[in-house]
Amino acid sequence: MRLKPSSRSLVKTALKILPFILFLSACSSSTTPSYLKEDITQAVKDISKKEYKLDIVTKLIGNTLWVYLPLEDIIKKPDKPEKYKERFLLEDKRNFLYEEVLKINYNIKPTPEKEKEQEVSIDKNVNEKIFNILQVIRRVLFCIDCSKEKKPFMFCIVTADIKNGFEIRQIFHLMDLKKLSYGFISQTEYQHRIIQDTAVDLEIVGDRQGDHLDYHDISMEEFIADQIQSRIKFKFQKPEVEANADIDKEVLKIVAYTLDIYSYKDFKLVEITNEATGTKNILNQAAILAHPKN
Repeated sequence: MRLKPSSRSLVKTALKILPFILFLSACSSSTTPSYLKEDITQAVKDISKKEYKLDIVTKLIGNTLWVYLPLEDIIKKPDKPEKYKERFLLEDKRNFLYEEVLKINYNIKPTPEKEKEQEVSIDKNVNEKIFNILQVIRRVLFCIDCSKEKKPFMFCIVTADIKNGFEIRQIFHLMDLKKLSYGFISQTEYQHRIIQDTAVDLEIVGDRQGDHLDYHDISMEEFIADQIQSRIKFKFQKPEVEANADIDKEVLKIVAYTLDIYSYKDFKLVEITNEATGTKNILNQAAILAHPKN
């Protein structure tokens, strides 16, 4: 299914609001290291090929494992479109940490509630392929010999539609995967901790090696900032709040909760800007960490 230029933005928007639920089985009880850090990329690639017949590209950059999965026609029109309610309009904003100041920006506006339908979805077979890759990553990363070197703690799966020119990127934290596997967090909470984004670009077309990607070591600062952005989307696009919700308070709770679950303290101030109203809220580390999370 080749996408027309006019429909690519629709696909990009629709995929952002789709829940992406993956069920992982309990991990192996074996504690014997099976892989060295330098063997990770080849091990993930070989197992994916041997057991699931998947041709992938793997790269280890610092402590981030990248997996590139080139496919074709990864989305389809659902047989029974899922219905959801639209209560807010959001602009896509980036958050970042600069000179020990965590800058959170959002532009969220209430809109008259209306029911909408999911117009596209990820093909079921594609979901299974991504799930299988996750299982392979879990199997390898849980069995690394870390006696001398630090284990990778971030991994990014990029599923590319090299026929139509778009992709889905998902960033995971290893400890979140472990907590889900051991039952310490719920599937819903795990879903909220995954950073999922989409891209539409002509450079993706025909790219079987992932040459268009910016492979880099994903820092904890980048992960925290992007997860806050992702959680804001979940809360107001799904939506998870009522139409009369206090937007500023909900965003502040998201920031405080995300920093708390990762025990992240490498900042001095948090600057939260509501671009819809022009208001700005600045809190020091003690104030944001003490703020209610629920």
